Amino acid sequence: MTFEAPHEDYKGRIGNLIRDARKHRGLTQAQLAERLGTSQSAINRIEKGHQNLSLEMLARIGTALDSEIVALGAGPTHLRVKGPTTLSGSIDVKTSKNAGVALLCASLLNRGRTTLRKVARIEEVNRLLEVLDSIGVQTRWINADNDLEIIPPKDLDLTRIDEEAARRTRSVIMFLGPLLHRADTFELPYAGGCNLGTRTVEPHMSALRPFGLEVKATDGWYHAQLNRAIVPGRPIVLTERGDTVTENALMAAALHPGTTVIRNASSNYMVQDLCFYLQALGVEVEGIGTTTLTVTGRESIDVDVDYSPSEDPIEAMSLLAAAIVTRSEITVQRAPIEFLEIELAVLEGMGFRYDLSEEYLAANGRTRLVDITTHPSDLVAPGDKIHPMPFPGLNIDNLPFFAVIAAVAEGTTYLHDWVYDNRAIYLTELNKLGGRVALLDPHRVQIDGPTSWTGTELVCPPALRPAVVVLLAMLASKGTSVLRSTYVIHRGYEDLAERLSSLGADIETFRDI
Repeated sequence: MTFEAPHEDYKGRIGNLIRDARKHRGLTQAQLAERLGTSQSAINRIEKGHQNLSLEMLARIGTALDSEIVALGAGPTHLRVKGPTTLSGSIDVKTSKNAGVALLCASLLNRGRTTLRKVARIEEVNRLLEVLDSIGVQTRWINADNDLEIIPPKDLDLTRIDEEAARRTRSVIMFLGPLLHRADTFELPYAGGCNLGTRTVEPHMSALRPFGLEVKATDGWYHAQLNRAIVPGRPIVLTERGDTVTENALMAAALHPGTTVIRNASSNYMVQDLCFYLQALGVEVEGIGTTTLTVTGRESIDVDVDYSPSEDPIEAMSLLAAAIVTRSEITVQRAPIEFLEIELAVLEGMGFRYDLSEEYLAANGRTRLVDITTHPSDLVAPGDKIHPMPFPGLNIDNLPFFAVIAAVAEGTTYLHDWVYDNRAIYLTELNKLGGRVALLDPHRVQIDGPTSWTGTELVCPPALRPAVVVLLAMLASKGTSVLRSTYVIHRGYEDLAERLSSLGADIETFRDI
């Protein structure tokens, strides 16, 4: 029986699924061909959607890749959660998603081989790898530890950029900094990612204009043009202390042979990881961890480098929130304490009880880690509103977790999410599970607790952190909950449902067939 669809693009979609599953397993086309007893050219045709496939062959491919290709093609992934849950045990924090994507972009600065250790295998990374592959960069997963090898070509072919993959990630905007050293003119598709409202690219432009880059945004593309006669003549003052803006400025400075001073720079965790990587490339970076970075770049970078990104403070906060809302005792291991101290101070003020281990260093030799053991705690609402600030303030990405935490605290809590245009509105999804969350305006919510959670079925919010917040509330909810279309969670978390299950959560992944 031959599997044929009424629309030709269906074969292309199946081909993309097979390609993604193959790369997720760290296999080359030749290795998959060997497992299936066929040729590499046949695998290439299949992945490009140029081959009819029998159901038998689809099943064989699925077995070879340990992936349900037919089910994957049928629709989105959903989660079924049975609660309430009490978690127990210990869990390691994985490496940072935001550091991983920054380092993938920064690898374009290096003409040598970059090896990144224990990279988060998340959809955001997969999309960036597709973009890199499409412009000629060789990438491959080396082993089961998620080590990733990146080898750039002598010349990038930006005319072949994978437009679809680029539009599914906001991170592609961080190609501007490294690419301005590679081409005098180039185009990048508009970036996508989370639906958080309009975030202007003007801060990026003000950071990169001193290097001669001008960008016009028309017809869904960034049209970039470089004037190499323009170089920074005085310190670059960032109009927004943004993480990706700082990273773009750093990458532009890395291949500028003079000294560049960047003021009002972000000193957040992913920026520090990027600085450590640039130092490994031979770039001089002073002021790491402060808001003034002094970068002495190099005319060219061609070194083989091995770097380990540090652990993710946002995932650590996710796990702490899971423990708090389920009143559980767990140990969150390898938590980057420098980037969690404000959060823990706020939680302590609300009555959260926990123990910290002695500090030790991450694999990068720089980032300070601890193990955090949580204890079931009776929380009360804080006396003041909770709001994020650039590091060393409470992390912007950690703010949504305080919505579900506040919902189990006695009293009224106010959250002020001033950065994003419309992220706060998604926190009202907690009301469908029994929460009492009132949207005061696009940036402020009022949360009354404690909450008696009750399971229900709802569609995953389109923003990453609020989506995880809903999942955490489901862990504490009585009965069965269903969270539909969870792709957005896979953008930022690797195997989150499975990892929560390892602590005792009852979560089942399923698809509509």
